[in-house]
Amino acid sequence: MLILIKSRIHEHQIQELLAYSVFPDPDHLEQTIQDYITNEKLELFGYESDDVIVGILGFQQEDRDELTIQHIAVRPDSRGAGFGRGLILEAIAMFKPERVLVETDEEAVNFYRSIGFEINSLGEKYPGVERFVCSYYTDSEID
Repeated sequence: MLILIKSRIHEHQIQELLAYSVFPDPDHLEQTIQDYITNEKLELFGYESDDVIVGILGFQQEDRDELTIQHIAVRPDSRGAGFGRGLILEAIAMFKPERVLVETDEEAVNFYRSIGFEINSLGEKYPGVERFVCSYYTDSEID
């Protein structure tokens, strides 16, 4: 079950998970934390299993139709168990967007493809780094 954890962003376990989803730079992590603190449009949810937050999902929903994933991460010892997929599917069920968007790198494309996202290359957005936009269109059958 997804739980709202934005107010817990100063906890070590939350920051550790957030660090997995940002460029590995302490300044970038600190800026991301400040963004969650100051931007009321950014939401941060966690997935708890056996009293431990095993994954996080940060997103922005400008309007009811579109949810844009900003950050997603699962603890290394919990990966491969379906928590990442569960985070996304539960958010879709809770917030009922018509479309879910995420920009990612080549390493994560197959994860999104396995859920049913459409993948489109943005090209080499940074020198030597191809980026992708992944889009998922929901239907009215999801509760």
